[in-house]
Amino acid sequence: MKNSKIFWLLGLVLVLGMFLAACGGEEATEEEVVDEEEVVEEEPVEGEEEVVAEVPEELDEPQVLELIESAEIPTLDSSLVTDSVGFNLLNNVNEGLYRLNEENIAVPAVAAGEPEVSEDGLTYTFEIREDAVWSNGTPVTANDFVFAWQRAIDPATGSSYGPYMFSGVIDNATEIAAGELEPSELGVTAVDDSTLEVQLERPVPYFESLMAFGTFYPLNEEFVTAAGDDYATNSENLLYNGPFVLTNWDGTGLSWSLEKNPEYWDAEAVNLEEINYDVVKETSTAVNLYQSGEKDRTALSGEFAMQYASDPELVSELEPTLFYLKFNQERNGEPTPLANENIREAIAMAFNKEDLATVILANGSLPADYLVPTDFAFNAEGEDFRDINGDLLGYDPEAALEAWETGLEELGVEEITLELLGGDTELSKKMDEYLKQQLETTLPGLTLELREVPFSVRLEADEAQDYDIQFAGWGPDYQDPMTFVDLFVTDGPNNKMSYSNPEFDALVESAKNELALDPEARWAAMAEAERILLEDAAIAPVYQRGLMSLQKPYVHNIVSHPFGGDYSYKWAYIDGAE
Repeated sequence: MKNSKIFWLLGLVLVLGMFLAACGGEEATEEEVVDEEEVVEEEPVEGEEEVVAEVPEELDEPQVLELIESAEIPTLDSSLVTDSVGFNLLNNVNEGLYRLNEENIAVPAVAAGEPEVSEDGLTYTFEIREDAVWSNGTPVTANDFVFAWQRAIDPATGSSYGPYMFSGVIDNATEIAAGELEPSELGVTAVDDSTLEVQLERPVPYFESLMAFGTFYPLNEEFVTAAGDDYATNSENLLYNGPFVLTNWDGTGLSWSLEKNPEYWDAEAVNLEEINYDVVKETSTAVNLYQSGEKDRTALSGEFAMQYASDPELVSELEPTLFYLKFNQERNGEPTPLANENIREAIAMAFNKEDLATVILANGSLPADYLVPTDFAFNAEGEDFRDINGDLLGYDPEAALEAWETGLEELGVEEITLELLGGDTELSKKMDEYLKQQLETTLPGLTLELREVPFSVRLEADEAQDYDIQFAGWGPDYQDPMTFVDLFVTDGPNNKMSYSNPEFDALVESAKNELALDPEARWAAMAEAERILLEDAAIAPVYQRGLMSLQKPYVHNIVSHPFGGDYSYKWAYIDGAE
């Protein structure tokens, strides 16, 4: 983990007291779901401190950045985005009340300053800055937030993140998501055009950091309503209030661009005039584009990570992003073989994570026997959350075989065929093939059929719960390990696998409510919930992602973020190019 992030996390703990340090991202699969191809400027090697360079007074080189993305954009509707490609772009073309700055501290953005907070911590009053405008020149108003938040929580919208991020936080959100109240009853009010009042269901000391997350961004009601079904279908049917505007996106294409937004309130801080993206799914092609000078950044994996391990242009980081296998216990209304705990446990222990991380990925990723990442959450004494439970569900082929035979006997069958839903990138295919070989070898009678599809198709299959096993990943959405733990509560918006354990649910609920002001007890409750989840083999942790990339030395000040959008290009610039 980068030192600058550690310092920030520990500082945050001191400020918030009971709350833990975390990081950010979304659900996905390697390279797709939490994809971060165009990574951090001068990202330090483990042990180095990340330094944000001072921008020279004059920049002679063209301020154009050439980047690679490994997946198409599923959507840029902030109410519907669930993937890192979308959130990363949203972070650069739009802006909420708050934004993460260069030091990864949430600071006022569209908000004119710090909010007024009631004594009981339940009412926040924000003033909207006068110079915040949309890319069509229309002012950003308090109603833009009211409209966006009501739209995100409205069941008719079909948002995944609205219910997940709002419920238990904004007053009445839980009831609205359940269809028991109207969206207009959400605890958010436009007192006037420049004053926004938010009512919380419970005190949330990390609330201001949530305001930097994409689902909380504003939407211009008049524009969205006029666009109707065409809203967010291409770059022309979107409005922007951030550092850049999106151009040349037809809604399905493999390339698009960002251009500096002259209407942005802080446009003077933006140096880049243009950022060009191309979707490239093969690492070999991406490396060739980098070496030929056509691209300024490319991620490395497998043989390429090893080949360039000593290259002076190599940058490396360990992320708080966890990849795992989701076990779907019910498909098309019928129980799957994965409803059997022994079958799940057998699969979870039957593959060698160390080899997958060090040989196939070879990018600094760590084999994971846990849900909450290491070097991610720390208590007030600086102790890692990971130290409580340690490793929980590791590679054990003998125990896997024993559980497998027991499971087959309980099901009354001698063989099982299961589908593994994964991505269509080169790396995703390699990992899927490795898992197929490992699992079929260790577990006699298992046939694993690979279904390798584009990311947008996989999102649809996940939403419909149309899979058996899915290779998925999660990067945190806010600054607390609860962002991992509460993914799997019964009927939760992100539990698309029919897992349910009342004891697990009760622990998560207590950590969110009666234990909220007791940091030690809350910490213990979350740790116990993690232990139960993996004891049930609800999922099979695979690895914590590391990233190795090549980046041109003339690229400066791309800032990586621990949650929400992965990277900000607001402060980036080109200097020293030949």
